[in-house]
Amino acid sequence: MSINNLFGSNVFSDAVMKERLPKETYKSLRRTIEMGEPLNKETAEVIANAMKDWAIEKGATHYTHWFQPMTGKTAEKHDSFISLTADGRATMEFSGKELIQGEPDASSFPNGGLRATFEARGYTAWDPTSPAFLKEDSAGVTLCIPTAFYSYTGEALDKKTPLLRSMEALNKQAMRILKLFGNTKSKKVISTVGAEQEYFLVDKKYYQARKDLIFTGRTLFGAMPPKGQELDDHYFGSIKERIANFMRELDTELWKLGVSAKTKHNEVAPAQHEVAPIFATTNIATDHNQLMMEVIQKVAMRHDLVCLLHEKPFKGVNGSGKHNNWSLSTDDGINILYPGKTPHENAQFLLFLAIIMAAVDEYAPLLRLSAANPGNDHRLGANEAPPAIISMFLGDQLTDIIEQIEAGHLNVSKQVEVLEVGVSTLPKLPKDATDRNRTSPFAFTGNRFEFRMCPSSASIAGPNIILNTIVAEHIRRVADELEKAEDFNKALKDVIMRLIKQHKRIVFNGDGYSQDWIEEAARRGLPNLSSTVESYTYLDKPESVELFEKHGVFTKHEVESRKEIVLEEYAKVINIEGLTMVQMARKQIMPACIEYMTSVAESISKIKSACSAADVSVQEEIVTNISKLLFDVRVKVADLEKEIEISKSIEDIEEMAFYYREKVFVAMEQLREPCDELEKLVSEDKWPFPTYDELLFRV
Repeated sequence: MSINNLFGSNVFSDAVMKERLPKETYKSLRRTIEMGEPLNKETAEVIANAMKDWAIEKGATHYTHWFQPMTGKTAEKHDSFISLTADGRATMEFSGKELIQGEPDASSFPNGGLRATFEARGYTAWDPTSPAFLKEDSAGVTLCIPTAFYSYTGEALDKKTPLLRSMEALNKQAMRILKLFGNTKSKKVISTVGAEQEYFLVDKKYYQARKDLIFTGRTLFGAMPPKGQELDDHYFGSIKERIANFMRELDTELWKLGVSAKTKHNEVAPAQHEVAPIFATTNIATDHNQLMMEVIQKVAMRHDLVCLLHEKPFKGVNGSGKHNNWSLSTDDGINILYPGKTPHENAQFLLFLAIIMAAVDEYAPLLRLSAANPGNDHRLGANEAPPAIISMFLGDQLTDIIEQIEAGHLNVSKQVEVLEVGVSTLPKLPKDATDRNRTSPFAFTGNRFEFRMCPSSASIAGPNIILNTIVAEHIRRVADELEKAEDFNKALKDVIMRLIKQHKRIVFNGDGYSQDWIEEAARRGLPNLSSTVESYTYLDKPESVELFEKHGVFTKHEVESRKEIVLEEYAKVINIEGLTMVQMARKQIMPACIEYMTSVAESISKIKSACSAADVSVQEEIVTNISKLLFDVRVKVADLEKEIEISKSIEDIEEMAFYYREKVFVAMEQLREPCDELEKLVSEDKWPFPTYDELLFRV
C-alpha cells in the first residue's frame, strides 16, 4: 500500500467524514469543531451511524470511549456493536447517545479527593475536535472515540478536559490582540505542538530477568560497563538491522493512525532512540503522543524487544525526555511566533515575545512543576537535560532586538549570513538567525518555543495546560491595557519596553549546565526547584489557584486534587522502588554473592590441601572484599526497610512525599553503592540478573 493510501487509513478523518456524511451533517459537525457550536441529537445519530458503518467495514466489532485519566496513561472500556432484536437475532447498532456519552466506573482512578471511593459514577464525553480511530490488536479491531472524563459532580478527572479549557482561554485572549492589530479574517488562535519522543529498547529476555525493570521501569542496580556513551558513536549512528525492522513497522502503525511520525534516529545513549511527528493542534498532538507511546511498546514486543519510557532507566548514561515544541497559529494559517525576515519591524511578534517572556518569568515554578515526576528528578540539572532552573533562550538576533528595545532605539535586526566551509563543491548554505542551545529549558527555535524539560513517560497535557494558561493570563493583562489606550502605537511600544525591562532576567543564552549559571540565576532571583516534591508546593498557592480559576482551567478543588495525586504517586513510586530494591538485595544479590564467595573459599581449601605453600592471596582478597561489601549491604538493606516503615506512619501526604524524597530515596542510593561494587567482583555467570553490558549493547 502506498503511503498516501496508508496514512490515516484507520482514522475517521475529515476526508472520510466529508465522503460519508450528508452535506448538512458534515457542515454542522465542522461548525462544532471549529466554532464550538453544540451538536444536536439528530446530527449525532447520523454521525454515529456513519462512524459505525465505516468501522465495521474495517473489521471492528467493538467501540470504546478512549480517555486519559490522571494516571498519565490511557483507559478504555470496550462495548460491542451487538444488539438483539425481538426475535433473538443479532444486529449491529451504535447510537448518537453512545457516541457522545459513556459511563465508565470512576471509583478506582486517581481523583485526589474529588470522589469518595464508594461513589463510582463518571462520564466520558466525545471530543469531536480529535478524530476517532481504529485500534488493531489481539482483541481484534476496536473503534476508539477520544473523550474527556469527568465526575458525576462535573469535576475533571482527566488530562484532556483542562487542556481543552486552556486552549479556549488562550484563544479568547489572543483574539483580542489580533483584533487590535486590525486582523478581521482570523477566527481562532490555536496552540500547536510537536512532541519529540525519546525511548530505550532492550531485549525482552533480559528485561524479563530483572525485577526492577518489570516493577519500576528502571534499573535500581547496575555497574557501568567499560564503554558507555563517551565516544558519542551511537548518536545519529547507523541504525542496527533489528532496530530498523522495528522502526519500519512502527512508522507503518503510526501512519495508519494518522500520527505523522517523520523523524527517527539513534539518540545519545546506547540503546536509546527518538521519533518525532509533524506539528498538530495541541489536543490532537497530545492524543497522538499517548498513542505513540502505546504503539512503540506494542510493536517492540512483536520484535522481542521491550520499550523503556522511564526518564532514567540506566544510571551513568543519558536519560530520556520529551521536547515539547509549542507555537501559536491562527485558523487561517498564520504562525504568530514567526518573526519574519525583519523581526524588529514585526510589532505583533515582538508583543507576543514580550508577553511570553513575562509569563515564563512570573510563572516559572508552574512551568517547572509541569515537567515534574519521579523519573525526571534523576535528569533535570544532571548535565544531560536542562537544569531545574527555568530560563529562556532567544539567540543572538532576538536578544539583540530586546536589548535595542530596552535601550530605546530599535533600528535593525541582525541579518542571516551565508555559511561557507572552504570546499568549493559544497553549496553555500544560509545560516539560521541563531544557534540552538540544548541546555536551555525553554528555547526559541525559529518559529516556536521548545520546552525541553518534559518527562519521556508523561502526558504532554500538563506542560501545555500550564503554557496555554500562563500566556493567556499575560495576554489578558496586555489586552486590557491596550484596548483602553488612546494612542495604540505609543501604548504598544510602552508595553513591549516595560515587559522586556521587567522580565529580561529570564533570558539566558549561555551554558545552563555550568555552576556559574546556577550562581547567576540565584543572583537574578530565579527559582531552583530540584525535585518533584518541592516544585508541587507551588501548585495550590493562592496566586496559582486564582490564575486557574480566572481562566476556567481548574477549580480550586481540582487544583488541590491534582497536587494530592502527584505527591501520593511520588510516594508510591519511591515505595515500590524501595521494596523492589530490598527484595532484589535479599533474595538475589546477597545469595549470589554468598554462593560465589563460598566457591572461592572452597577453592582456597582445595589449593592449600594440594600445596600448602601455594599463594592464595588473590582468592583471600576476593573473599575479604565481598564479605565487607555484603556486611555493608545487610546494614543498608535494614536502613532502607526502617525508612520505609517510618514513612507508613506519616498521614500528611506532602510530609510523606518529602520524607520519601529526603530519607527513603537517599537510603536507596546508599544501598545501591555496595551492590554495584559487588557486581564488579562477582563472576558474571554467578550474578543473578542481566548487566548493563547485556541490556545496553546486546539489542
